[in-house]
Amino acid sequence: MMHGGEVVERALAAARADETIVIVTDASEASLRWAGNSMTTNGASESRSWSVISILRDGPHAARVGGTGSTSVDPTEIEAVVRAAEEAARTAEPAADAMPLLDPGTAGAVAGPEWAGAVAHTGIEAFTGLAGELAVGFAGADRLYGFAHHQLHTTWLGTSTGIRRRWTEPTGSIEINGKRGAEGEQASAWVGAPTADFTDIDVTAMLAELSRRLDWNARRVDLPAGRYPTLLPPSAVADLLIPMLWSMDGRGAHEGHTAFSRAGGTRVGERLTDLPLTMYSDPAAPGLQYRPFVATSASSELVSVFDNGMAAGRVDWLHEGVIRSLVQPRSVAARFDTPVTTPGDNLLLTGGSEATLEQMIAGTERGLLLTCLWYIREVDPATLLQTGLTRDGVYLVEDGRVTAAVNNFRFNESPLDLLRRATEAGATEITLPREWKDWFTRTAMPPLRIPDFHMSSVSRAT
Repeated sequence: MMHGGEVVERALAAARADETIVIVTDASEASLRWAGNSMTTNGASESRSWSVISILRDGPHAARVGGTGSTSVDPTEIEAVVRAAEEAARTAEPAADAMPLLDPGTAGAVAGPEWAGAVAHTGIEAFTGLAGELAVGFAGADRLYGFAHHQLHTTWLGTSTGIRRRWTEPTGSIEINGKRGAEGEQASAWVGAPTADFTDIDVTAMLAELSRRLDWNARRVDLPAGRYPTLLPPSAVADLLIPMLWSMDGRGAHEGHTAFSRAGGTRVGERLTDLPLTMYSDPAAPGLQYRPFVATSASSELVSVFDNGMAAGRVDWLHEGVIRSLVQPRSVAARFDTPVTTPGDNLLLTGGSEATLEQMIAGTERGLLLTCLWYIREVDPATLLQTGLTRDGVYLVEDGRVTAAVNNFRFNESPLDLLRRATEAGATEITLPREWKDWFTRTAMPPLRIPDFHMSSVSRAT
Protein backbone atom coordinates (compact mmCIF):
# COMPACT_ATOMS: atom_id res chain seq x y z
CA MET A 1 0.00 0.00 0.00
CA MET A 2 1.30 3.44 -0.91
CA HIS A 3 2.67 5.44 2.01
CA GLY A 4 0.24 8.09 3.31
CA GLY A 5 2.71 10.90 2.72
CA GLU A 6 3.05 9.85 -0.90
CA VAL A 7 -0.74 9.93 -1.34
CA VAL A 8 -0.70 13.53 -0.08
CA GLU A 9 2.06 14.54 -2.52
CA ARG A 10 0.43 12.85 -5.53
CA ALA A 11 -2.94 14.41 -4.82
CA LEU A 12 -1.43 17.87 -4.42
CA ALA A 13 0.52 17.43 -7.64
CA ALA A 14 -2.69 16.51 -9.51
CA ALA A 15 -4.65 19.48 -8.13
CA ARG A 16 -5.86 22.32 -10.36
CA ALA A 17 -7.83 24.32 -7.78
CA ASP A 18 -6.49 27.58 -6.40
CA GLU A 19 -5.67 25.79 -3.12
CA THR A 20 -5.83 22.18 -2.01
CA ILE A 21 -5.66 20.32 1.30
CA VAL A 22 -5.12 16.57 1.57
CA ILE A 23 -5.59 14.53 4.75
CA VAL A 24 -4.75 10.82 4.96
CA THR A 25 -5.38 8.64 8.03
CA ASP A 26 -4.19 5.05 8.39
CA ALA A 27 -5.95 3.12 11.16
CA SER A 28 -4.56 0.00 12.81
CA GLU A 29 -6.99 -1.53 15.32
CA ALA A 30 -7.30 -4.56 17.57
CA SER A 31 -10.06 -5.69 19.89
CA LEU A 32 -10.77 -8.38 22.46
CA ARG A 33 -14.17 -9.30 23.90
CA TRP A 34 -15.22 -11.66 26.69
CA ALA A 35 -18.55 -12.74 28.18
CA GLY A 36 -19.54 -15.09 30.99
CA ASN A 37 -15.89 -15.74 31.93
CA SER A 38 -14.88 -16.83 28.44
CA MET A 39 -13.09 -15.08 25.61
CA THR A 40 -15.55 -14.71 22.73
CA THR A 41 -14.00 -12.73 19.89
CA ASN A 42 -10.78 -11.00 18.94
CA GLY A 43 -9.57 -9.39 15.79
CA ALA A 44 -7.33 -6.87 14.10
CA SER A 45 -7.82 -4.63 11.08
CA GLU A 46 -6.00 -2.11 8.91
CA SER A 47 -7.75 0.62 6.96
CA ARG A 48 -7.19 3.96 5.25
CA SER A 49 -9.42 6.98 4.83
CA TRP A 50 -8.42 10.15 3.05
CA SER A 51 -9.93 13.40 1.91
CA VAL A 52 -9.22 16.09 -0.64
CA ILE A 53 -10.47 19.63 0.01
CA SER A 54 -10.45 21.95 -3.00
CA ILE A 55 -10.70 25.73 -2.63
CA LEU A 56 -11.62 28.14 -5.43
CA ARG A 57 -10.79 31.74 -4.53
CA ASP A 58 -12.81 34.84 -5.20
CA GLY A 59 -10.53 36.82 -2.88
CA PRO A 60 -8.52 36.26 0.32
CA HIS A 61 -11.71 36.19 2.39
CA ALA A 62 -14.05 34.78 -0.25
CA ALA A 63 -13.96 31.20 -1.43
CA ARG A 64 -15.93 28.12 -2.37
CA VAL A 65 -14.97 24.79 -0.86
CA GLY A 66 -15.56 21.24 -2.04
CA GLY A 67 -14.45 18.01 -0.47
CA THR A 68 -14.40 14.34 -1.35
CA GLY A 69 -13.43 11.36 0.77
CA SER A 70 -12.18 7.93 -0.18
CA THR A 71 -11.08 4.65 1.37
CA SER A 72 -9.34 3.43 -1.77
CA VAL A 73 -5.72 2.29 -1.62
CA ASP A 74 -5.43 2.21 -5.44
CA PRO A 75 -3.03 4.99 -6.56
CA THR A 76 -4.73 5.16 -9.97
CA GLU A 77 -7.84 6.57 -8.29
CA ILE A 78 -6.12 9.58 -6.72
CA GLU A 79 -6.70 11.92 -9.64
CA ALA A 80 -10.41 11.04 -9.83
CA VAL A 81 -10.87 11.93 -6.17
CA VAL A 82 -9.10 15.25 -6.71
CA ARG A 83 -11.32 16.07 -9.70
CA ALA A 84 -14.46 15.20 -7.72
CA ALA A 85 -13.43 17.61 -4.96
CA GLU A 86 -12.78 20.37 -7.49
CA GLU A 87 -16.19 19.82 -9.09
CA ALA A 88 -17.82 20.02 -5.66
CA ALA A 89 -16.07 23.33 -5.08
CA ARG A 90 -17.31 24.76 -8.37
CA THR A 91 -20.94 24.17 -7.39
CA ALA A 92 -20.59 25.13 -3.72
CA GLU A 93 -22.03 28.20 -2.02
CA PRO A 94 -19.51 30.79 -0.73
CA ALA A 95 -17.87 29.61 2.47
CA ALA A 96 -18.90 31.62 5.55
CA ASP A 97 -15.58 30.85 7.25
CA ALA A 98 -13.28 31.76 4.34
CA MET A 99 -9.80 32.84 5.42
CA PRO A 100 -6.34 32.75 3.82
CA LEU A 101 -4.76 29.33 4.18
CA LEU A 102 -1.88 29.07 6.59
CA ASP A 103 1.64 28.52 5.29
CA PRO A 104 4.66 26.83 6.92
CA GLY A 105 5.94 30.14 8.24
CA THR A 106 2.75 30.99 10.13
CA ALA A 107 1.87 27.42 11.10
CA GLY A 108 5.42 26.27 11.82
CA ALA A 109 4.82 23.07 9.90
CA VAL A 110 7.21 21.71 7.30
CA ALA A 111 8.00 18.16 6.27
CA GLY A 112 10.47 16.61 8.70
CA PRO A 113 12.15 13.22 8.74
CA GLU A 114 9.03 11.67 10.26
CA TRP A 115 6.95 12.52 7.18
CA ALA A 116 8.07 9.41 5.28
CA GLY A 117 8.77 7.25 8.33
CA ALA A 118 7.33 3.81 8.98
CA VAL A 119 3.72 3.52 10.14
CA ALA A 120 2.93 2.06 13.57
CA HIS A 121 0.70 -1.01 13.81
CA THR A 122 -1.11 -2.82 16.60
CA GLY A 123 -2.52 -6.33 16.94
CA ILE A 124 -3.97 -8.76 19.44
CA GLU A 125 -0.50 -9.11 20.97
CA ALA A 126 -1.24 -5.79 22.67
CA PHE A 127 -3.57 -7.74 25.00
CA THR A 128 -1.16 -10.53 26.01
CA GLY A 129 -0.65 -9.40 29.60
CA LEU A 130 -4.28 -8.37 29.98
CA ALA A 131 -5.56 -11.78 28.83
CA GLY A 132 -3.42 -13.57 31.39
CA GLU A 133 -4.80 -11.52 34.27
CA LEU A 134 -8.35 -11.92 32.99
CA ALA A 135 -7.93 -15.69 32.94
CA VAL A 136 -7.35 -15.59 36.71
CA GLY A 137 -10.56 -13.60 37.11
CA PHE A 138 -12.49 -16.09 34.96
CA ALA A 139 -11.77 -18.74 37.58
CA GLY A 140 -13.75 -16.79 40.19
CA ALA A 141 -17.44 -16.96 41.02
CA ASP A 142 -18.43 -13.58 39.53
CA ARG A 143 -19.37 -13.49 35.86
CA LEU A 144 -17.18 -11.12 33.87
CA TYR A 145 -18.03 -9.33 30.63
CA GLY A 146 -16.01 -6.75 28.81
CA PHE A 147 -14.18 -5.27 25.88
CA ALA A 148 -10.67 -4.03 25.17
CA HIS A 149 -9.88 -1.88 22.16
CA HIS A 150 -6.60 -0.49 20.83
CA GLN A 151 -6.16 1.93 17.93
CA LEU A 152 -3.17 3.57 16.26
CA HIS A 153 -4.21 6.35 13.88
CA THR A 154 -1.48 7.93 11.77
CA THR A 155 -2.50 11.17 10.05
CA TRP A 156 -0.70 13.04 7.26
CA LEU A 157 -1.79 16.57 6.39
CA GLY A 158 -0.49 18.50 3.40
CA THR A 159 -1.56 21.78 1.80
CA SER A 160 -0.73 23.51 -1.45
CA THR A 161 0.74 26.35 0.62
CA GLY A 162 3.49 24.03 1.85
CA ILE A 163 2.27 22.77 5.23
CA ARG A 164 3.24 19.19 6.03
CA ARG A 165 2.22 17.60 9.34
CA ARG A 166 2.12 14.03 10.61
CA TRP A 167 0.93 12.52 13.89
CA THR A 168 0.42 9.01 15.26
CA GLU A 169 -2.21 8.81 17.97
CA PRO A 170 -2.65 5.75 20.20
CA THR A 171 -6.04 5.24 21.82
CA GLY A 172 -6.96 2.33 24.04
CA SER A 173 -9.49 1.38 26.66
CA ILE A 174 -10.70 -1.53 28.73
CA GLU A 175 -14.12 -1.98 30.33
CA ILE A 176 -15.08 -4.81 32.67
CA ASN A 177 -18.59 -5.49 33.88
CA GLY A 178 -19.05 -7.92 36.78
CA LYS A 179 -22.28 -9.67 37.73
CA ARG A 180 -23.18 -11.67 40.83
CA GLY A 181 -26.34 -13.47 41.89
CA ALA A 182 -29.34 -15.04 40.21
CA GLU A 183 -30.87 -13.65 37.02
CA GLY A 184 -33.39 -10.96 37.88
CA GLU A 185 -31.80 -10.24 41.24
CA GLN A 186 -28.20 -10.01 40.19
CA ALA A 187 -25.82 -7.27 41.25
CA SER A 188 -23.85 -5.50 38.54
CA ALA A 189 -20.79 -3.22 38.63
CA TRP A 190 -18.51 -1.60 36.05
CA VAL A 191 -14.90 -0.42 35.95
CA GLY A 192 -12.92 0.99 33.05
CA ALA A 193 -9.59 2.61 32.22
CA PRO A 194 -8.00 4.45 29.28
CA THR A 195 -4.54 3.59 28.01
CA ALA A 196 -2.11 4.25 25.18
CA ASP A 197 -0.57 0.77 25.00
CA PHE A 198 -2.03 -1.45 27.81
CA THR A 199 1.31 -1.67 29.64
CA ASP A 200 -0.14 0.46 32.44
CA ILE A 201 -3.39 -1.51 32.89
CA ASP A 202 -3.66 -3.37 36.22
CA VAL A 203 -6.45 -5.87 35.59
CA THR A 204 -5.96 -7.47 39.01
CA ALA A 205 -6.67 -4.14 40.72
CA MET A 206 -9.69 -3.55 38.47
CA LEU A 207 -11.12 -6.97 39.36
CA ALA A 208 -10.55 -6.28 43.06
CA GLU A 209 -12.52 -3.02 42.76
CA LEU A 210 -15.31 -4.85 40.92
CA SER A 211 -15.49 -7.44 43.69
CA ARG A 212 -15.63 -4.73 46.34
CA ARG A 213 -18.52 -2.99 44.60
CA LEU A 214 -20.39 -6.27 44.19
CA ASP A 215 -19.88 -6.92 47.92
CA TRP A 216 -21.70 -3.65 48.61
CA ASN A 217 -24.81 -5.27 47.12
CA ALA A 218 -25.15 -7.64 50.05
CA ARG A 219 -27.67 -5.13 51.41
CA ARG A 220 -30.14 -3.25 49.23
CA VAL A 221 -32.10 -0.11 50.01
CA ASP A 222 -34.81 1.38 47.81
CA LEU A 223 -34.99 5.18 47.82
CA PRO A 224 -37.46 7.58 46.19
CA ALA A 225 -36.65 10.31 43.70
CA GLY A 226 -35.42 13.56 45.16
CA ARG A 227 -32.30 15.63 45.78
CA TYR A 228 -29.47 13.83 47.58
CA PRO A 229 -25.99 14.69 48.82
CA THR A 230 -23.96 12.88 46.17
CA LEU A 231 -20.38 11.86 45.47
CA LEU A 232 -19.41 11.65 41.80
CA PRO A 233 -16.28 9.61 41.01
CA PRO A 234 -13.91 10.90 38.29
CA SER A 235 -15.52 8.78 35.54
CA ALA A 236 -18.99 10.18 36.24
CA VAL A 237 -17.61 13.74 36.39
CA ALA A 238 -16.03 13.21 32.95
CA ASP A 239 -19.33 12.03 31.48
CA LEU A 240 -21.07 15.16 32.77
CA LEU A 241 -18.41 17.68 31.65
CA ILE A 242 -17.60 16.38 28.16
CA PRO A 243 -20.91 17.73 26.74
CA MET A 244 -20.01 21.07 28.28
CA LEU A 245 -16.76 21.10 26.28
CA TRP A 246 -18.63 20.18 23.09
CA SER A 247 -21.03 23.09 23.61
CA MET A 248 -18.34 25.79 24.01
CA ASP A 249 -19.00 27.22 20.56
CA GLY A 250 -17.77 30.79 20.44
CA ARG A 251 -19.81 31.88 17.45
CA GLY A 252 -23.03 30.50 18.92
CA ALA A 253 -22.31 32.22 22.21
CA HIS A 254 -21.70 35.57 20.51
CA GLU A 255 -24.91 35.17 18.52
CA GLY A 256 -26.92 34.53 21.67
CA HIS A 257 -28.10 30.93 21.36
CA THR A 258 -25.94 28.82 23.69
CA ALA A 259 -25.52 28.36 27.43
CA PHE A 260 -22.43 30.59 27.20
CA SER A 261 -24.36 33.61 25.85
CA ARG A 262 -25.37 36.65 27.82
CA ALA A 263 -26.84 40.01 26.87
CA GLY A 264 -24.38 41.92 24.74
CA GLY A 265 -21.77 39.16 24.51
CA THR A 266 -20.63 35.93 26.09
CA ARG A 267 -20.10 34.60 29.60
CA VAL A 268 -16.31 34.72 29.29
CA GLY A 269 -15.04 36.40 32.44
CA GLU A 270 -17.97 35.24 34.57
CA ARG A 271 -17.27 33.34 37.79
CA LEU A 272 -18.87 29.93 37.57
CA THR A 273 -17.80 28.40 40.89
CA ASP A 274 -16.19 29.51 44.14
CA LEU A 275 -13.95 26.44 44.03
CA PRO A 276 -10.57 27.23 42.38
CA LEU A 277 -11.20 24.77 39.54
CA THR A 278 -9.40 24.98 36.20
CA MET A 279 -10.79 23.02 33.26
CA TYR A 280 -8.50 22.83 30.27
CA SER A 281 -7.38 20.94 27.17
CA ASP A 282 -3.70 20.43 26.40
CA PRO A 283 -2.28 18.24 23.59
CA ALA A 284 0.89 17.79 25.65
CA ALA A 285 -0.81 16.64 28.89
CA PRO A 286 1.15 13.57 30.12
CA GLY A 287 -0.71 10.36 29.40
CA LEU A 288 -3.44 12.20 27.50
CA GLN A 289 -1.60 13.55 24.45
CA TYR A 290 -3.52 14.19 21.25
CA ARG A 291 -2.81 15.51 17.74
CA PRO A 292 -1.28 18.99 18.23
CA PHE A 293 -2.69 20.54 15.05
CA VAL A 294 -5.99 21.04 13.25
CA ALA A 295 -6.85 18.39 10.66
CA THR A 296 -10.43 18.49 9.44
CA SER A 297 -12.09 17.58 6.15
CA ALA A 298 -15.14 19.80 6.76
CA SER A 299 -15.98 23.00 8.59
CA SER A 300 -18.33 23.11 11.56
CA GLU A 301 -19.15 25.52 14.38
CA LEU A 302 -15.95 24.42 16.13
CA VAL A 303 -13.39 23.92 13.35
CA SER A 304 -12.65 25.36 9.92
CA VAL A 305 -10.98 23.75 6.90
CA PHE A 306 -9.13 27.02 6.43
CA ASP A 307 -7.33 26.40 9.74
CA ASN A 308 -5.87 23.05 8.68
CA GLY A 309 -2.32 22.70 9.94
CA MET A 310 -2.74 25.32 12.67
CA ALA A 311 -1.01 24.39 15.91
CA ALA A 312 -3.21 23.41 18.85
CA GLY A 313 -1.98 24.38 22.31
CA ARG A 314 -3.29 24.43 25.83
CA VAL A 315 -6.60 26.24 26.31
CA ASP A 316 -8.06 27.02 29.74
CA TRP A 317 -11.84 26.85 29.37
CA LEU A 318 -12.29 27.59 33.07
CA HIS A 319 -9.50 29.21 35.10
CA GLU A 320 -9.72 29.12 38.90
CA GLY A 321 -13.49 29.15 38.74
CA VAL A 322 -13.87 31.78 36.00
CA ILE A 323 -14.93 31.07 32.40
CA ARG A 324 -11.84 31.88 30.37
CA SER A 325 -12.25 30.69 26.75
CA LEU A 326 -14.61 29.42 24.06
CA VAL A 327 -13.80 27.54 20.84
CA GLN A 328 -13.15 30.05 18.08
CA PRO A 329 -11.71 29.29 14.63
CA ARG A 330 -9.81 32.12 12.94
CA SER A 331 -12.87 33.35 11.05
CA VAL A 332 -14.93 33.62 14.25
CA ALA A 333 -12.05 35.22 16.16
CA ALA A 334 -11.61 37.82 13.37
CA ARG A 335 -15.32 38.59 13.30
CA PHE A 336 -15.63 39.14 17.04
CA ASP A 337 -12.08 40.34 17.78
CA THR A 338 -11.38 37.47 20.18
CA PRO A 339 -8.48 34.99 20.59
CA VAL A 340 -8.22 32.01 18.26
CA THR A 341 -8.80 28.74 20.11
CA THR A 342 -8.98 25.15 18.87
CA PRO A 343 -11.28 22.47 20.29
CA GLY A 344 -9.61 20.02 22.65
CA ASP A 345 -9.41 16.24 22.34
CA ASN A 346 -8.71 15.85 26.03
CA LEU A 347 -10.29 17.43 29.10
CA LEU A 348 -8.74 17.95 32.53
CA LEU A 349 -10.22 19.46 35.68
CA THR A 350 -7.78 20.48 38.41
CA GLY A 351 -7.70 22.71 41.48
CA GLY A 352 -9.27 20.43 44.04
CA SER A 353 -7.72 19.09 47.22
CA GLU A 354 -5.55 15.99 47.54
CA ALA A 355 -8.49 14.00 48.93
CA THR A 356 -9.21 10.66 47.31
CA LEU A 357 -12.69 9.35 46.70
CA GLU A 358 -12.18 7.03 49.68
CA GLN A 359 -11.41 9.98 51.93
CA MET A 360 -14.46 11.86 50.64
CA ILE A 361 -16.62 8.82 51.41
CA ALA A 362 -15.12 8.73 54.92
CA GLY A 363 -16.17 12.36 55.38
CA THR A 364 -19.80 11.77 54.33
CA GLU A 365 -22.49 11.42 57.01
CA ARG A 366 -25.18 10.27 54.56
CA GLY A 367 -25.41 10.44 50.80
CA LEU A 368 -25.19 8.59 47.53
CA LEU A 369 -22.21 7.37 45.52
CA LEU A 370 -22.86 7.25 41.74
CA THR A 371 -20.30 5.10 39.96
CA CYS A 372 -21.75 5.07 36.43
CA LEU A 373 -23.91 7.31 34.25
CA TRP A 374 -25.27 6.40 30.85
CA TYR A 375 -27.76 7.37 28.14
CA ILE A 376 -27.04 11.05 28.73
CA ARG A 377 -29.00 13.35 26.43
CA GLU A 378 -29.33 17.12 26.18
CA VAL A 379 -32.69 18.56 27.25
CA ASP A 380 -32.12 22.31 26.97
CA PRO A 381 -29.12 23.78 25.09
CA ALA A 382 -29.75 27.20 26.63
CA THR A 383 -28.87 25.87 30.08
CA LEU A 384 -27.01 22.68 29.12
CA LEU A 385 -29.60 20.71 31.08
CA GLN A 386 -28.99 16.99 30.59
CA THR A 387 -30.96 13.91 31.49
CA GLY A 388 -29.57 10.43 31.93
CA LEU A 389 -29.66 7.25 33.94
CA THR A 390 -27.53 5.70 36.64
CA ARG A 391 -26.29 2.18 36.00
CA ASP A 392 -24.12 -0.58 37.46
CA GLY A 393 -23.73 0.87 40.90
CA VAL A 394 -25.58 3.43 43.02
CA TYR A 395 -24.59 3.06 46.68
CA LEU A 396 -25.69 4.46 50.02
CA VAL A 397 -23.02 6.05 52.19
CA GLU A 398 -23.70 6.27 55.91
CA ASP A 399 -21.36 7.43 58.65
CA GLY A 400 -18.31 7.40 56.38
CA ARG A 401 -18.74 4.03 54.69
CA VAL A 402 -20.75 2.37 51.94
CA THR A 403 -23.55 0.37 53.56
CA ALA A 404 -25.85 -0.73 50.73
CA ALA A 405 -26.71 -0.72 47.06
CA VAL A 406 -29.56 1.57 45.97
CA ASN A 407 -32.03 1.42 43.07
CA ASN A 408 -31.24 3.30 39.87
CA PHE A 409 -32.53 6.77 39.01
CA ARG A 410 -33.08 9.13 36.12
CA PHE A 411 -31.33 12.43 36.76
CA ASN A 412 -31.69 15.97 35.42
CA GLU A 413 -28.65 18.20 35.83
CA SER A 414 -26.59 20.83 34.01
CA PRO A 415 -22.78 20.62 34.24
CA LEU A 416 -22.68 24.41 34.59
CA ASP A 417 -24.99 24.24 37.58
CA LEU A 418 -23.18 21.24 39.06
CA LEU A 419 -19.88 23.14 39.06
CA ARG A 420 -21.60 26.13 40.64
CA ARG A 421 -23.06 24.01 43.43
CA ALA A 422 -20.10 21.68 44.05
CA THR A 423 -18.82 22.02 47.59
CA GLU A 424 -15.71 19.83 47.31
CA ALA A 425 -13.36 18.57 44.63
CA GLY A 426 -10.79 15.90 45.35
CA ALA A 427 -7.57 14.79 43.67
CA THR A 428 -7.51 14.70 39.87
CA GLU A 429 -6.77 11.36 38.20
CA ILE A 430 -6.85 9.97 34.67
CA THR A 431 -10.18 8.25 34.10
CA LEU A 432 -12.37 6.67 31.43
CA PRO A 433 -15.86 8.09 30.82
CA ARG A 434 -18.56 5.43 30.52
CA GLU A 435 -21.10 7.14 28.29
CA TRP A 436 -18.77 8.98 25.91
CA LYS A 437 -15.92 6.45 25.73
CA ASP A 438 -16.51 5.67 22.02
CA TRP A 439 -15.85 9.33 21.13
CA PHE A 440 -13.73 10.75 23.92
CA THR A 441 -11.32 8.79 26.14
CA ARG A 442 -8.73 11.34 27.28
CA THR A 443 -9.91 12.80 30.58
CA ALA A 444 -8.49 13.55 34.03
CA MET A 445 -11.04 14.47 36.66
CA PRO A 446 -11.42 14.80 40.44
CA PRO A 447 -14.28 13.32 42.43
CA LEU A 448 -16.90 15.96 43.22
CA ARG A 449 -19.29 16.44 46.13
CA ILE A 450 -22.69 17.80 45.12
CA PRO A 451 -24.98 18.69 48.06
CA ASP A 452 -28.27 18.24 46.16
CA PHE A 453 -27.92 16.10 43.02
CA HIS A 454 -31.33 15.88 41.35
CA MET A 455 -32.73 12.36 40.97
CA SER A 456 -35.88 13.17 39.00
CA SER A 457 -37.40 9.68 39.03
CA VAL A 458 -36.71 6.07 39.93
CA SER A 459 -35.41 3.95 37.04
CA ARG A 460 -35.86 0.22 36.46
CA ALA A 461 -32.50 0.04 34.70
CA THR A 462 -30.09 -2.58 36.06
